[in-house]
Amino acid sequence: MKKDYFLLHLSVFIAGFTGVLGRLITLDSAILVWWRMAAAAVIMWIYLRVLKWRGTDTRGVSLQRFKFRDILQMGGVGMLLCLHWVFFYASIKASNVSIGVVCFSLVGFFTALFEPIINKHRFSGREFLFSLLTILGIYLIFHFDSRYRLGIALGVVSSALYALFAIANQRVGKYYEAKNMLLWEMVGGLIGLTCLIPLYNQFIPVGRLYPVGMDYAYLAFMVVICTIGLCLLQIIVLQKIPAFTVNLTYNLEPVYSIILSMFIFSEYKELNFSFCIGIALIIISVVLQTWSEVRRKQNYQNPQNH
Repeated sequence: MKKDYFLLHLSVFIAGFTGVLGRLITLDSAILVWWRMAAAAVIMWIYLRVLKWRGTDTRGVSLQRFKFRDILQMGGVGMLLCLHWVFFYASIKASNVSIGVVCFSLVGFFTALFEPIINKHRFSGREFLFSLLTILGIYLIFHFDSRYRLGIALGVVSSALYALFAIANQRVGKYYEAKNMLLWEMVGGLIGLTCLIPLYNQFIPVGRLYPVGMDYAYLAFMVVICTIGLCLLQIIVLQKIPAFTVNLTYNLEPVYSIILSMFIFSEYKELNFSFCIGIALIIISVVLQTWSEVRRKQNYQNPQNH
């Protein structure tokens, strides 16, 4: 259990860099995500087919080994991830890094709403209460400043999409190895986004279609560390830890991203009393849920402690 929670928090730390990179890269959010998924798909395919997975039969990644239904399931999950990324980076570019990543903290709230419906289990008032702490924290940080309405709206949609992705990823991930699933998620998201970009361009001109200058270095870090490494960690973690706990723990992502953005983009003006209280509430909600989940598992494994 300690190893699982260590991997979870490591993935959150890595995720803290994604918002900063999204602002540093000069591409439109949809084009940025297209390059991210395309590069990740190619690297994963090379890794599995050429370099080979140690001790594993890499023929498992071939189309002949999977039914079309399996590929469609994994690709559909990847499309949810793709849409989350597009809205997430659009939120950052429409406002700033702090707005985008703090709105992402609403993932726990949406998971508490969606998971009982999708997985058909009892609604948890405790999980909903933990999520309300996060919402209060977000309100105290920004007071929903009218200047950032578009960025906040995009961020809210992004967090809802990620909640759906995490729930679907947990369900589908039970049947496939993490490396194979990541490959097909990237392929599915890439194909879906390629089909949507012409429609997207009708409403929001995408501008330049290729990276320039430092975009290449930022994209390389984003793909290798913040996409492949992060997604593999997430898939592994979601197989061991409930989706709500994972999503709520990801509320710590704004802490890392905001600290980085303060130094890189001088977003220090948000550091007022309300900001500190809001961040404290977000951290408290994560600590309470993690403690509650650990206690629940301990009591389940040692019923004599009841």
